[in-house]
Amino acid sequence: QVQLVESGGGLVQAGGSLRLSCAASGRTSRSSDMAWFRQAPGKEREFVAAISWSGGSTYYGDSVKGRFTISRDNAKNTVYLQMNSLKPEDTAVYYCAAGGGMTVVSRNYGYWGQGTQVTVSS
Repeated sequence: QVQLVESGGGLVQAGGSLRLSCAASGRTSRSSDMAWFRQAPGKEREFVAAISWSGGSTYYGDSVKGRFTISRDNAKNTVYLQMNSLKPEDTAVYYCAAGGGMTVVSRNYGYWGQGTQVTVSS
């Protein structure tokens, strides 16, 4: 079992930055590939980024490539999502996920956090 708790969301102006954190706990949390997804009102959950358990491999969705960076600190059991050059279309609830093997398909992930709201004003 893996428990995930996101934090760091908030309201920011377009062009600004935010850093999200996902604190993981549980027996296999350190060895899990991790990912971030997001879901805007009325839209399907969208893949944002994923990172391997070692941190050596990362993968990004096309809409955030070059603006967002995923990283992890296994000593702290925490995964981060640094979001720069934010746009109003980045507004969504952001979710941390584990257990999906870095796939972009949300249904493949067995563990989810409760989500954190990110709102980007124009």
